[in-house]
Amino acid sequence: MGTDWPIVRVKDVCSLIVDCVNKTAPVSFHPTKFRMIRTTNVRNGKIDLSDCKYVDEETYKKWTRRARLEAGDVILTREAPIGEVGQIPEQDGLFLGQRLMQYRADPEKLDGRFLLYSFLSPQLQHQFGSHEGSGSVVSHIRVGDCFKFEMRLPSLAVQKRIGEILGSLDDKIDLNRRINQTLEAMAQAVFKSWFVDFDPVKAKIAAIEQDQDPLRAAMRAISGKTDAELDQMPRDQYNQLAATAALFPDAVEELELGEIPKGWEISTIGEMVEIAGGATPDTKNESYWNPPEYFWTSPKDLSGAQSPVFLTTERKISTAGLSRIGSGLLPKGTLLMSSRAPIGYLAITQIPVAINQGYIAMLPGGKLPPLYLLMWCQQNMEEIKGQANGSTFMEISKKAFRPMLVINPGSVVLDRFIETVAPLFGKLAEGVKESSQLAKLRDTLLPKLLSGELSINPMQEANDD
Repeated sequence: MGTDWPIVRVKDVCSLIVDCVNKTAPVSFHPTKFRMIRTTNVRNGKIDLSDCKYVDEETYKKWTRRARLEAGDVILTREAPIGEVGQIPEQDGLFLGQRLMQYRADPEKLDGRFLLYSFLSPQLQHQFGSHEGSGSVVSHIRVGDCFKFEMRLPSLAVQKRIGEILGSLDDKIDLNRRINQTLEAMAQAVFKSWFVDFDPVKAKIAAIEQDQDPLRAAMRAISGKTDAELDQMPRDQYNQLAATAALFPDAVEELELGEIPKGWEISTIGEMVEIAGGATPDTKNESYWNPPEYFWTSPKDLSGAQSPVFLTTERKISTAGLSRIGSGLLPKGTLLMSSRAPIGYLAITQIPVAINQGYIAMLPGGKLPPLYLLMWCQQNMEEIKGQANGSTFMEISKKAFRPMLVINPGSVVLDRFIETVAPLFGKLAEGVKESSQLAKLRDTLLPKLLSGELSINPMQEANDD
């Protein structure tokens, strides 16, 4: 049982503990092999390398004189925020920015993954908070205290087994994330090809100019296949591709947004889809929040989302609270876009939900379906942000959003687009749901395994010892 496990200080089971006290490193404005991990890159047990700052080789060497990072090192944020944890991946050229602590497990005493999950456990997270010191600007964990954290330590065999159990769940979550990124990229590529670059239309125009078959040219543009590969396609798939290619015009015309396919229309978002906003019921009025009956969301619910799929909310409101929101309960399939602090979080709801004032909601059932609008927003986010204003923080209002121009290719093309990308989004949504369930299982198991409440096979432990 966990009560039999000795309590040790991390300094006694780590071969290296280093604090990063350097001042801000000079950033390179061009990509290099060397990247700086900042506190913002450490979140939810992971290190996100997608937004690291680049530096030159000289800076990298200067900042790694004390200690270089190795795969498996555990990183702890001391400040802004406190207590975020991640583990260094197999990646060269990484180094730490300010307010981060580096822990390297002594392989003869401590398993690196066990250290990671120990730091994520309620017991260690409580210690991080209890060691919090007051700073002149923000609170922080003192460097000296970072050596003193205590943890229960089972045998190395049990540590590794616990790490394997929890790690296998995280590995599957990470695999789902990467698959979902691919699925989303595939859907976005179709949207861009059809509705931004107009590839099938341009292919037809070029084929006509060269006295070639325009339908065949559009089929190549849509599928990415050569003529030989098209001839090898099963007949039903070939016919379906030909039917899709036939939907695209073979000419363009000049309209407000420039040259667009002939016969397609330019309209405004407000004319194409119903737009709604929300509100926050008085948080001091308990009757608006209890009993918690309906999902209610603020953009905070989307802040950590890695896919544009909305499954649940942090808070719920009562029937009385719902009555205070003019837009009421929005249906499943609504596209949400955060309209301030920051602008641009996007997700399609998988549940009926009420929203606060930080959203612009685009309801299903309009002339442009939510999936089309999702990808239109992603493609045009800089223009959307350009319509924002505000003295305290930037915000785009519904009044400013509704007049934005959008291409309407017509219901037939839209239907074929949805037929093409909806299966991709469906798989993506299933992946997000599975990952959510896996994360709940991991979060349930973690404190039980780390405290010894849920024991690892004691015979296996004895045999391994």
